[in-house]
Amino acid sequence: MIKQMPGYKQQSLRQWGIEGGGFARSRQEYPGQEYLGQKYPGQNQRRGVPLGAGGGQFGQIGLGQIGLGQIGLRGISRCLLCLCWLWGLGLLWAAPVAAGALADRLDRFPAWTSPPPTQPVQGRDLVYPDWFEGTWQVTSTLVEQQAPLAPEVVTPGFDRNQDSLNQTVTFPVRFLSQTPAPSRLDRFLLLPSRPAPQVVADRAFNGLQIAQAYLGEGGVLSVKVNPKDPNEQLTKLQNHVQVLSVVTDRAQETPNANQFIATEVCQQIFRGLPGPFLNRVETTTAYTLTQRSDSQPDRASDLTTAHLSAEQFTAIYLSPQDPDYFKAGDRPVALYHYHLDLDPLDLDPA
Repeated sequence: MIKQMPGYKQQSLRQWGIEGGGFARSRQEYPGQEYLGQKYPGQNQRRGVPLGAGGGQFGQIGLGQIGLGQIGLRGISRCLLCLCWLWGLGLLWAAPVAAGALADRLDRFPAWTSPPPTQPVQGRDLVYPDWFEGTWQVTSTLVEQQAPLAPEVVTPGFDRNQDSLNQTVTFPVRFLSQTPAPSRLDRFLLLPSRPAPQVVADRAFNGLQIAQAYLGEGGVLSVKVNPKDPNEQLTKLQNHVQVLSVVTDRAQETPNANQFIATEVCQQIFRGLPGPFLNRVETTTAYTLTQRSDSQPDRASDLTTAHLSAEQFTAIYLSPQDPDYFKAGDRPVALYHYHLDLDPLDLDPA
């Protein structure tokens, strides 16, 4: 089952100019996490669909278009379609292994039969190239969606999400330069540590902005990032609904100085609904810097004419607790393709 934006012609990753990079393969399940004083078990959960996309790797949510005044299954389908967006904006570490693995994977879309090659996050965040630093206005457009296993397995709300095809959503996102804390090993050995500053996503800011763009200012109450682990984010919505998003695995590639590819796999756990929902979501994004500064070519934020374009792909996988899990296995049950444009904003990050 394929839904595609009218007039949109899918191009291969090679046509976008993306080349090689790569990472080792590793996956882990998320059994549960103690977060903000609450226990979120990873079992006995029903599946949902992604809480939004077109923004994942910016914050951690990826919020879709939903009115939360009546948050039923229809609402959850759109709310999930937006939560994929927020997680797309925040990596601090990932170890490259196999050159071009992610680029090759994107070139094969939508013929995906398993999750991407990744490594466990181990409490680290996602690090971006220096030219991400600054505040950007994002324009996100859903250009394609597919249900590879339909009609045997279709995620709830997939058909309803076709209303979002060719619809643009705009919101600001922010990337900050910060000095990472010394590693545990350095602290244990009492070694001097002077790590270089790294550019990371402002997950709390981005999560709130994306959530409000999709749900309205009254649709989201708060977005909080675990101060001890940037990979955990808690979003509180109307009607006592909470969404815990936990990044478990990631990988990244830098094909050249103007390109960056990142993938993250996260668990999204919904609380406060008649029946709990759990998703395993992959967000893979290929970014391209199309304009840069002559004076400081490594800092896109120095240019008012800088522009980032991206192709973002979101895949939904069933958890082992889902009754249809053995029908799907490791194959994705829903695929979404977004086109993103990021233009600089002259805003005070304070």
